[in-house]
Amino acid sequence: MVIDIPKEKKKRIVMIGCGFAGLEFAKTLKNKNVQVVIVDKNNYHLFQPLLYQVATSVLEAESIAYPIRKIFGKSSNIYFRKGEVREIVLDEKKVLIGNDELSYDQLVIATGAKTNFFGSQGLITSAMPMKNILEALDLRSTVIENFEKVLRNTDEKIKEGLMNIVIAGGGPTGVELAGALGEMKKHILPADYPELNFEDMKVKIIQSGDRLLPSFSEKSSARVKRYLENMDVEVILNTRVTDYIGDQVKTNKDVSYTARTLIWTVGVLGNTVEGLKTEDIGKGERILVDEYNRVKNHEDIFAIGDIAGMISEEWPEGHPMLAPVAQQQGKLLAKNILRDQKGKEWKKFNYKHKGAMATIGKNKGVAEIKGMNFGGFPAWFLWMFYHLMLLIGFRNKTITLFNWIRNYFSADKGMRLIISEFDLYEERRKRYKMSQTEQIEEELEIEEKK
Repeated sequence: MVIDIPKEKKKRIVMIGCGFAGLEFAKTLKNKNVQVVIVDKNNYHLFQPLLYQVATSVLEAESIAYPIRKIFGKSSNIYFRKGEVREIVLDEKKVLIGNDELSYDQLVIATGAKTNFFGSQGLITSAMPMKNILEALDLRSTVIENFEKVLRNTDEKIKEGLMNIVIAGGGPTGVELAGALGEMKKHILPADYPELNFEDMKVKIIQSGDRLLPSFSEKSSARVKRYLENMDVEVILNTRVTDYIGDQVKTNKDVSYTARTLIWTVGVLGNTVEGLKTEDIGKGERILVDEYNRVKNHEDIFAIGDIAGMISEEWPEGHPMLAPVAQQQGKLLAKNILRDQKGKEWKKFNYKHKGAMATIGKNKGVAEIKGMNFGGFPAWFLWMFYHLMLLIGFRNKTITLFNWIRNYFSADKGMRLIISEFDLYEERRKRYKMSQTEQIEEELEIEEKK
């Protein structure tokens, strides 16, 4: 079935995904002389940098997501269709969404990245990634549920595993999550579970390299390590997690760590779409593009953001998978499309690195901006202000600011509710089983009356 989109004389641009790159692209083309059709499996834009705060009960999930239709509700040329693109049909210039199809004049792929478990079956089945809201909520529920299980257990070995948490990966997500868990261990969980001795709880962060935050300066890396160790987080360097079996976190050294929760923040792969040719895909499953974000050998197909692999002398591995890169690529591609309408020459993409920041708990952060390197409260405050401004919607900004202010003056972080997708599945299964039982009993009753 052909998806119903109003036919216009304008060029139709179908965009797959509405992350940072896709959002910036569509916003730049809002009310311009093109038709933009956004296709996304979710009906909201997700602010991923704050997912770890959802996982640690600082923020509610709704405060970091915003409906796509609401973002573009007053736009005359932007349409949204919820669905997951399963294939691109190159020779017919259309995408397949389930059993439906949608034609395009130009196609923009902004599908972002997915978790890379490096082929380890143990990691695939048992490690906990954190790339979307469901995974963040699942992590939150798992951590809290484990402490409930500790109170029901007498086996010391099992209790050790339930109380321990290992984070694989010492990048920004890993260190921010480690800091949040360190604060929970010190100030939050002891109040919720006074029966437990939290000196028995171990939070470990394992990094394959010789320092945390390898993309930052050595000074910032050392500062972050010191912050985490002061928060009773054990930092393990030059060690790589290789597998996860039962409650044993295996490493490339002759040592394993006991933990029922392994949080995986290490690797990512491009979230590719079926239909492109093998030669279109490069290292890390990123789509190979030229300096204009055009997919090589495809005149009308573009890729932006994490999925785009723009290889150059300066960036031999492609640009880092960061929100600023995605935003700059999305905006420039949109402007180039508008330049094309006016017969103007396209501009090449040149990433402008404006700095980097990370936060490791209250009053603890690192920032590197325009040659300045600083930490502590100023870096933490700047990180908070910057991320607050990036959130979409007055309501989301207000709720987030309120939660941050409350958390600053109070140790009680949010509502630590156990809500899991599995519980919902079990509830539905029980309802189905009950309805089937009731139906059988009703049929038997009818037969007895006969």
